[in-house]
Amino acid sequence: MNRHRVHSEGSLGPDDEVMPYSDDETDDELEVSSEEEQEEESRDPQPLDEAKPSEMGWKVKANDRPYHQLPEFKKKVFLCFKKSRYSGNAIKTYKYNVLTFLPLNLYEQFKRVANLYFLALLILQIIPDISTLPWYTTLIPLVVVLGVTAIKDLADDLARHRMDKEINNRKCDVLLDGRFQESRWRNIQVGDVVRLKKNDFIPADILLLSSSNPNSLTYVETAELDGETNLKFRLGLRVTDEKLQEVHQLAEFNGLIECEEPNNRLDKFVGTLRWDGEHYPLGVDNMLLRGCTIRNTEACHGVVIFAGADSKIMRNGGKTRFKRTKIDELMNYMVYTIFVLLILVAAGLAIGHSFWYEEIGSKAWYLFDGKNQSSSYRGFLSFWGYIIVLNTMVPISLYVSVEVIRLGQSKFINWDLQMYYAEKDTPAKARTTTLNEQLGQIEYIFSDKTGTLTQNVMQFKKCTIAGHSYGDPTTAEGVVLDRGRPVDWSWNRQADKKFDFRDHSLVARVRSGKDKDANEFFKLLSLCHTVMVEHKDGDLVYQAASPDEGALVTAARNFGYVFLSRTQDTITIREMEQEKTYEMLALLDFNSDRKRMSIILKFPDGRIRLYCKGADTVIYERLSPNSRHKETTQTDLDVFANATLRTLCLSYKDISTAEYDAWSQKHKEAQLVMSDRDAVLDRVYEQIESGLMLIGATAIEDKLQDGVPETIATLAKADIKIWVLTGDKKETAENIGYACSLLTDEMQIHYGEDVNEKLRLRQANRRNETQTFSRGKKKPAELFFPAPGKNALILTGGWLNEILYEKKKKRRRLRLRRLGKRAPPSNPLDGQPMDDWEKEMRQIDFVDMACECEAVICCRVTPKQKGNVVSLVKKYKKAVTLSIGDGANDVNMIKTADIGVGISGQEGMQAVMSSDYAFAQFRFLQRLLLVHGRWSYIRMCKFLRFFFFKNFAFTLVHFWYSFFNGYSAQVTYEDWFITLYNLAYSSLPVLLVGLLDQDVNDKLSLKFPKLYIPGQQGLLFNYKNFFISLFHGIFISLIIFFIPYGAFLQTMGQDGEAPTDYQSLAVVTASSLIFIVNLQISLDTSYWTFVNCFAVLASIAIYFGVMFDIHSAGIHVIFPATFTFTGAASNALRQPYLWLTIILTVGISLLPVICIQFLYKSIWPSVGDKIQRNRKRYEMEMEEEERKKPPTFQRGGRSRRSAYAFSHSRGYADLISSGRSIRRRPTARAGAQESIREVPQRQAENI
Repeated sequence: MNRHRVHSEGSLGPDDEVMPYSDDETDDELEVSSEEEQEEESRDPQPLDEAKPSEMGWKVKANDRPYHQLPEFKKKVFLCFKKSRYSGNAIKTYKYNVLTFLPLNLYEQFKRVANLYFLALLILQIIPDISTLPWYTTLIPLVVVLGVTAIKDLADDLARHRMDKEINNRKCDVLLDGRFQESRWRNIQVGDVVRLKKNDFIPADILLLSSSNPNSLTYVETAELDGETNLKFRLGLRVTDEKLQEVHQLAEFNGLIECEEPNNRLDKFVGTLRWDGEHYPLGVDNMLLRGCTIRNTEACHGVVIFAGADSKIMRNGGKTRFKRTKIDELMNYMVYTIFVLLILVAAGLAIGHSFWYEEIGSKAWYLFDGKNQSSSYRGFLSFWGYIIVLNTMVPISLYVSVEVIRLGQSKFINWDLQMYYAEKDTPAKARTTTLNEQLGQIEYIFSDKTGTLTQNVMQFKKCTIAGHSYGDPTTAEGVVLDRGRPVDWSWNRQADKKFDFRDHSLVARVRSGKDKDANEFFKLLSLCHTVMVEHKDGDLVYQAASPDEGALVTAARNFGYVFLSRTQDTITIREMEQEKTYEMLALLDFNSDRKRMSIILKFPDGRIRLYCKGADTVIYERLSPNSRHKETTQTDLDVFANATLRTLCLSYKDISTAEYDAWSQKHKEAQLVMSDRDAVLDRVYEQIESGLMLIGATAIEDKLQDGVPETIATLAKADIKIWVLTGDKKETAENIGYACSLLTDEMQIHYGEDVNEKLRLRQANRRNETQTFSRGKKKPAELFFPAPGKNALILTGGWLNEILYEKKKKRRRLRLRRLGKRAPPSNPLDGQPMDDWEKEMRQIDFVDMACECEAVICCRVTPKQKGNVVSLVKKYKKAVTLSIGDGANDVNMIKTADIGVGISGQEGMQAVMSSDYAFAQFRFLQRLLLVHGRWSYIRMCKFLRFFFFKNFAFTLVHFWYSFFNGYSAQVTYEDWFITLYNLAYSSLPVLLVGLLDQDVNDKLSLKFPKLYIPGQQGLLFNYKNFFISLFHGIFISLIIFFIPYGAFLQTMGQDGEAPTDYQSLAVVTASSLIFIVNLQISLDTSYWTFVNCFAVLASIAIYFGVMFDIHSAGIHVIFPATFTFTGAASNALRQPYLWLTIILTVGISLLPVICIQFLYKSIWPSVGDKIQRNRKRYEMEMEEEERKKPPTFQRGGRSRRSAYAFSHSRGYADLISSGRSIRRRPTARAGAQESIREVPQRQAENI
């Protein structure tokens, strides 16, 4: 079944190639962005001066630090205190210092309701009339909890201190007192002139003044900002390049830069340099941004414009949000529920005490305590007494136990060798310890494309030349093989030995020189490009505007057509060991509208030829009717595109001298046009780029990271939906969608116009139905895609704004401000939102539609739009989200999502610095979620269920005992047992279950992704589970109290003594509780290790050891007031009758649990139960599968897609044509190049 599309070509709507900055656009930009608004203004009688752009409010004076401290540049901080509006260059991510750690950390800890509650309890226990337990029963656990948490917070903050110190103490040359001095980053200020050397990190946002390269050309690596490894160039102004080369000239520089306020727009900068009475315009090409690295430039100079928190990379980070898991929120609500239960129970028992004292206590002479207190007052005191006695219903050690478990889970992630990437020596890293169990509940994943799904490495895979397809494994004679050997490039000493190509027949044809088409094909690739070359120690280093360009020039090089050098008007290549120089008459660069580039060359023999390469759709429109091989090439293009390769058509045209002279005159005139120059040039280009002759086409593979398709398929089986949010162009993103199996041929794809129309119709229907359904009532939502089959959305940033009314909102706000009156209400027919409610409903509709789809791809989106999309899903779907990316443009969505994951090792570290988890390859995500995330969720849920159960079972014994002690708030157990129960007697086994338990092993977790679904649905820990734990605790507490109570009634011990004393009852109930709790956790343990077994036995042993010790006569002699149960344990536990009572209590408590578990696993087994039952069989099957080695992912499909291999940014054509890249004193090129190489991809470095 072929895939169907809903096309939106030719529609009136946003430009798919333009990346909008809707949320960051200034009012001035919006002012000229809407023709409709301009027309409205022309009709409005308001004076024009009201619409003037606002002045640029950021002023920087070079080499003048006092200037920036003037009063006009101060801003109020607090009351009358002011500070400079210009940030220093130091960054601060730590929370505490030596003085603030203790008070601030205690303040933060006591913001937790449970800690504050126990502090209040401690104060109550000091009051003699209320206290029913010694103060130390609360103080010791509270100090332990606060201490452990404080140590953990201190360790985390020390790591932040070290990171900040490392970055702030980096060195940089700053111009001070007339000479360059080494200074630390933290001491750099706005207006300072700095010198940067090759491979230096850029410390702030800097205006480039001059460099060691001609015309101040400076190469920068922007991997930290956009995840792209290809180098970009930046240029200084001609005037600063000519006048600011020497140190004394830089020291005298006093220019004033007026520019835009600090913002997060990475590809935009507007400013003016005022110097020597002249004004010079500044743009983003003049800026060196913090986070980039200087490459292939010996030295450059610049003046600091934005420092520290004002720099674009820091502004682009988005708001840091405090992230909490769903279980955290649920746990807090449950603690509040326990508070309410505690108050209700204490109030009921206090009322009981009032009635009891009125009826019985006041009339019994032997209960007279010498206090003349009314029954109501005694009931009031009893209430507070029971609050203290029953305080263990709110488990004080709960939070610290949870933190310990999370810390352990984080270490397991860090230590997982299967998530270690040996090639880059990069282990997985859990950068937070508070979100592990949330990894087991992910419903939506938002992923970047470049550097996250792909390697950002382009590889020349196949081609078609004169109707013949090449690239499959083939011998030199043309025999097709199943698996061929790579071509041996030893015949070409200038070849890139890493270039992998397996079609020996094409190499043989090119080397023979008999196939003119093949030779022309590779000659075109070596000549028609904007790649720049630099001579370095006898080597050639290529600088390509995009990885595609580099891959094509490298392919030509390996086939014997080596690009050697270029000047402003010549290109020199080596053709099969013969060096030739071609005169470059014109270079017609690529842009997103043309989708092609051309070069016009004059051959050594005087011929003039145009070479053109571009997208198949635009090349085929311009082919001559006499062009051959169109049909066969089209067929090959279909095959390449269905294999998700990026295709590019190559063509040529011979031009007569007269034709060129006539066109050249038009070209020169177009270059001088002042208004709309680009459009005029495009029309001139169109005239010469016609009547082309087709040579063939290339097919480049945008290499996916290893295991990406398998990972996406596995996550899809776990019911996790993946959305791709990228700044790349639509065609590229769509092809990667097919390559990684996110999109399939069976899916119906919907584009922006179709989506907008569906949402408009839904909105119109809603308006018509407002009389039937009021706004308060929700009508059952109808499906947007009721037809069977799978759907996918592909939207651009412009359509996203159109759909969500982002730009409309700002335009109306601008109009309101400028006109000084309320904007007229929207017409229901114009598609505008009537009010905020309609805007919200529109957003809900969009989210509902997107969530109905199997896949969503948003391309050409800004960093802020990425964050907004994540926010919409979080807000309206209440879903747990995860964002994964590798560049600074992904930081916003990483911080917005519930979980942020950074890809480390390939590109920069900015995304990693803002992430919660980091690893080197996308494929590790399935292990993070399906293994570590699922285990963490199961462990935490099991831990919490059992923790609540054991505390209810322990505490509610006091409740039953109160019926027999006149509701007097007397405790059932001995004081030290209450103190140590949660700390020593029952904590270790449940803690180890929270750390080590697993229902199935990691391989089975990956084999059966459906095991992940209960976590998404929150089935393992919710209010239902909480109340089951509560009733289980009530049941156990009943048995623990009443069976010993019944056994103690009218009994006689073996030695004739009746074991009916209070101390013996306390010992028997406490011993029964310890056995039940430790055996119950044993029943709940799925994964037994030696440590678990030891913990259970050790907990019981510790209980008896400590009990016999504190009941001994020796310790009573030392502390007679504290240890009052002298000899109680030894006296009670030598009675066989009481041991029988303990055994009976334990048996009756555990037997129902065993029966229920047996019935559930037999009659209603879960997916996990079924897999556990057949675990051995599945493991054997997996071993067999590993031996057979399953086939790797095969690219391919049946449908045709447009895909062209170009960067979505302009190339170096302007730079080449201007001659600004040509050195003033060119060095002689070596006659024989020893080796030619491309810029190697460097390992990511931490900024």
